[in-house]
Amino acid sequence: MPALKRQSIQKLTLTFFGTLLLASHPAMAETDLADQKKLLNARVMNRQQTTDHAAHLTPVDKSLEFHGVFYGYLPCNDCDGIKATLSLKQNNNYLLVTQPAKDSSKELYEKGKYSWDDKNQIVVLTPRQQSTTRQYYIEDEGTLIQLNSDGMRMTGWSADRYTLRRSDMTKSREVHIH
Repeated sequence: MPALKRQSIQKLTLTFFGTLLLASHPAMAETDLADQKKLLNARVMNRQQTTDHAAHLTPVDKSLEFHGVFYGYLPCNDCDGIKATLSLKQNNNYLLVTQPAKDSSKELYEKGKYSWDDKNQIVVLTPRQQSTTRQYYIEDEGTLIQLNSDGMRMTGWSADRYTLRRSDMTKSREVHIH
């Protein structure tokens, strides 16, 4: 009987300490989590005091924030229209892909650099292989309107059709002939 009593006391003691350890564990984890939050908040406050965020709130060059892919269907004198895709990239490179709407017409590719005229709200495309530049008026952040060689808006009955729209600003990139 004394051996049985000793085993019972050992089991009871082991159960007591196990229960005590399990009961204290969530409290330790909770305290640990609170300490981690305090440390994180202290780090954030320290960085905010030593870092000047004003220097990178506004890009130096507006063209760095004006980029994307623009689609449109431009008028054409000797065909039903020209499907145009203009990709303005962040590094001031562009790719213009055009395809006249006629039988077996190939896509034409034009690569070059673009510049930004913030005062006049104009994007100027300068191709690598030609000296003729193209200009687009920036109506808003999602719409470009092609300008003529004098830098003026197109005139005539089809003047409002010289428009390219940014792909993420329209519901569909599908273009319809009107």
